Amino acid sequence: MQNVRKGEELNEKTLKIFLQKEGLIDNDQSDWKVTQFTHGYSNLTYLLQIESNEYVLRRPPFGAIKRGHDMGREFKVQSRIYNAFPKVPKMYAYSENESILGCPFYIMEKVEGIILNVKEAKKRNIPADDFKTIADSWLDTFVELHNVDYKAVGLSDLGKPEGYVERQVLNWGKQYLKAATEDVPAAEKVMRWMEDNQPTKYKHSLVHNDFKYDNIVFKDDSWKEVVAVLDWEMATLGDPLMDLGTSLGYWTMASDHPLVQQGIPSPTIMEGNPGRSEIVELYTKKSGRQVDHLVFYYVFGLFKIAVIAQQIYYRYSKGLTTDPRFAQLNKAAELLCNLGLQAIQKNKID
Repeated sequence: MQNVRKGEELNEKTLKIFLQKEGLIDNDQSDWKVTQFTHGYSNLTYLLQIESNEYVLRRPPFGAIKRGHDMGREFKVQSRIYNAFPKVPKMYAYSENESILGCPFYIMEKVEGIILNVKEAKKRNIPADDFKTIADSWLDTFVELHNVDYKAVGLSDLGKPEGYVERQVLNWGKQYLKAATEDVPAAEKVMRWMEDNQPTKYKHSLVHNDFKYDNIVFKDDSWKEVVAVLDWEMATLGDPLMDLGTSLGYWTMASDHPLVQQGIPSPTIMEGNPGRSEIVELYTKKSGRQVDHLVFYYVFGLFKIAVIAQQIYYRYSKGLTTDPRFAQLNKAAELLCNLGLQAIQKNKID
């Protein structure tokens, strides 16, 4: 947590009036404290402390395009999935009224627990044996999410699972080209290869699209229970193995090049974590799904993360955001494209 970054402040007056109208506070003149969560690179997340209550507010980043920052989607998915998959925060209120904050936003429960990013993992000095439990709990939750009957929970209209892979390859390629700030030969080669090597037959499920250690909340340091999955902004219906591919893209290993470890910082580099191939084996065993076209899914995951990084850098380069963490994200995007090309050439993910 940190103080709110300059230029990312909330409108205190209009927001307090909204909270009162929604029955979340008694008095719109009450004192409050607002801090900002620091670990995310995409949507902005704030902690509101007021009248002995704690609420979390999510809004799109300043200067962002609407695509990929759909607050209504996040609110809808978590509201509807709760009864079948209670590992999400409770949703309290959503608004598209731009006179309040200038953008859509929602208010949700603050979930207590441990979010395992690199900083937290280093601080806790986690033993190697614990990471076996952590990975196991993480994967069990992943499989549980993919097994949710999305029709039964009222999410059939969340996306069109038929043709999902083809659309993803096409759309992420378009988004990369739109956000490109320099010529990256590896990006062009990866895009062409994915167009030519994508699977055409696949299962359909709810997909999270950003499932990694720092988007889940563990109940405590026994690491046996996940109490919440966060960051549902890209959730949709499609191929669950595309979800797995994205997770593999984030699954940095200690054997990876130091630039990779710096570019995709993750507690997965620490001793005791399974490797990427082991994660695939475990996922196959737990889910009963056969993972064909593995290199494609991994390369797609790397490319998608590259596009996200490049889009953030594009906003930074245009002065639409001033967060210093974004200054080198163009280099991270290039690195990820090169990693994808390397995986294609070697036909392996480790």
